[in-house]
Amino acid sequence: MNREQAYMRMLSSTANMQWNIAVMLEAKAAEAEKMRGWICNHVHSHSFNTQETQLGQSLQMHDQIIEVIDGISKLNQGIVSIMKAVLQQEDDESENFGDSLPTLGKGFSLGDKN
Repeated sequence: MNREQAYMRMLSSTANMQWNIAVMLEAKAAEAEKMRGWICNHVHSHSFNTQETQLGQSLQMHDQIIEVIDGISKLNQGIVSIMKAVLQQEDDESENFGDSLPTLGKGFSLGDKN
């Protein structure tokens, strides 16, 4: 497998990861909407013995949401790492190509009317 094929596989994997993240976020959004409806209709201050238990339940729900957000941000950091590796390589190749043709484009400006 040459370098170009490896980069194409990396980009394909990245696209698949992003698709899966989108599917997961869609499912989580639907779940969160159902949860919101349930919480608004069933969880009231009189449902708990003390304010501490109400606060504890609220914190537990928020912790679950934060875990989901943290997991997604870690996946996105992985995607960014892949994209940086691929784009860095493309920049290096384009700079090397430009160095091999130093006179290409010199002295040419679209703004000049002379």
